[in-house]
Amino acid sequence: MRVMDVVNEAKGAMRASEVFGTPYEKNGVTIIPAAKIAGGAGGGGDQAQPQAGGVGFGVSSRPVGAFVIKGSDVSWQPALDLNRIILMGQVVAIVALLTARAIVKAATKRR
Repeated sequence: MRVMDVVNEAKGAMRASEVFGTPYEKNGVTIIPAAKIAGGAGGGGDQAQPQAGGVGFGVSSRPVGAFVIKGSDVSWQPALDLNRIILMGQVVAIVALLTARAIVKAATKRR
């Protein structure tokens, strides 16, 4: 497979139709899910030996929210990433503990 074929495949996986999911309706409310998609492609080889080389690409996506349509009203409901919230809480707690430790050490050295 040529490098440009892989790049074209990666572009196809990251098109706008993949960002917005299939809308669905229930009880007069239409929901259109949305996701963040990121990716890239690359490869390399030797012109003298076309088979000596490699190509690859990667794509990742995560939900970011959904548009909610009720009659003529449209609202945005962001997705809540509980794992990210927990991780950030842990980071804040670690920084707070390290800061408190440094303050206690500084206070004990003064005495």
